[in-house]
Amino acid sequence: MSIRIVGVVGLGNMGLPMAASLARQGFEVLGFDLSAARRDLAAAEGIRPVAEAAALLQAADAVVSSLPYGRDVEALVRTPGGLLARRDRRVTLVDTSTADPGTSRRLAALLEAAGHGHLDAPVSGGPAGAAAGQLTMMVGGSEADVAAAQPVLAALSATALHVGPSGAGNVAKLINNMLVAAHLITNGEAFRLAEAAGVKAEAVLAVVNAATGRSAVSEAFFPKWVIPGRFDSGFAAGLMRKDVGLAAELAREVGLDLPLSGKVAALWADSHAAVPDAADFTRMADFRPRDGG
Repeated sequence: MSIRIVGVVGLGNMGLPMAASLARQGFEVLGFDLSAARRDLAAAEGIRPVAEAAALLQAADAVVSSLPYGRDVEALVRTPGGLLARRDRRVTLVDTSTADPGTSRRLAALLEAAGHGHLDAPVSGGPAGAAAGQLTMMVGGSEADVAAAQPVLAALSATALHVGPSGAGNVAKLINNMLVAAHLITNGEAFRLAEAAGVKAEAVLAVVNAATGRSAVSEAFFPKWVIPGRFDSGFAAGLMRKDVGLAAELAREVGLDLPLSGKVAALWADSHAAVPDAADFTRMADFRPRDGG
């Protein structure tokens, strides 16, 4: 069945620009957020605000969720009078939140039993990528549900990679974010070492980015947000801290001892005082344990 109406649940820093991208691509977009102010912003972007999640879930041909935690996604799926009560058509929930893989698998089974689809499709690219419809999506779910949601995935992303069955998208995202979390710390330490040794960080950064030590953190994050002191990527430290914790939990679940990743997780967990949850996550590049965590 074709997708004409897309519901977006969660109109935050990522959800609102994703909803706007869908509207620009010609979908009729319904938007729900607990905040009336965010719903008003959505209306200004050509999105029809809906005051109750159940009404959106009953009307949409496909649903995109952008929520902070897995428990929020589960609450959405279990909304009284929502998808679990709907029988007129198969609706695929494209969950762009980053959650633990177990929650994604459980919700996929619950929705399948009700006749609906579920994709765990966390994203990379930040608010700018969401606004441009140029996100990278890591998708877990069945091939049939990926095919059904393809118009939505194409409107939101430059690249949508089907990683595997339910939960696989979130496994990939947690690994990606564990690497980003580590790179912020290692890059911060590396360029502090350069300065302490009498060489400007910017000069060494140019070398790193022309050589083999480069990463997205050195190529994009440091020049744009860290070295200028802007620290305004739009992604909160608390959300990255949550993702790092989920990655560490996943390692424990599968019985892996990952010493370096474990140290990264500990540093993020201990950095609350210096880099509070509401701060931009790129501030972790300046974190020193003696700052107080």
